[in-house]
Amino acid sequence: MKVIFIQDVKGTAKAGEVKEVADGFARNSLLPKKLAVEATPENMSLLNGKKASEQHKIDVARAEALEFAEKLKGKKVTLKAKAGQGGKLFGSVTASNIADEISKQLGVKVEKKKISVADIKAFGTYTAEIKLYTGISASVSVEVTEEN
Repeated sequence: MKVIFIQDVKGTAKAGEVKEVADGFARNSLLPKKLAVEATPENMSLLNGKKASEQHKIDVARAEALEFAEKLKGKKVTLKAKAGQGGKLFGSVTASNIADEISKQLGVKVEKKKISVADIKAFGTYTAEIKLYTGISASVSVEVTEEN
């Protein structure tokens, strides 16, 4: 019997897969436990529609990430921070600070967890890597200056 798996079944199939299984296994285990449904033309159509919808969401997210990458490409963000004794940075500049400044200065909302930057504990210019999507990232120059 051909079935469409609704949930992962260890050692058999993952959710969304269509497989040929023994009739007894399907009738006695998979169908009563609602782990799978029979692969009728109607159910196959629903599965194909669901897969197309998921692929569309992935394509839209990828396109948005590419658009953000173009907006951020080669941009420079200036951060003002307090100076401690001897002209050194008081505290450090975090990904959260950088995300806030990108939002203010460039008008692009970026989550702080997507920003990868080395510890900034001194004034100067640094490069922050922003991971927007799988395989898509952008670099932003971060200049830390003294607050007056």
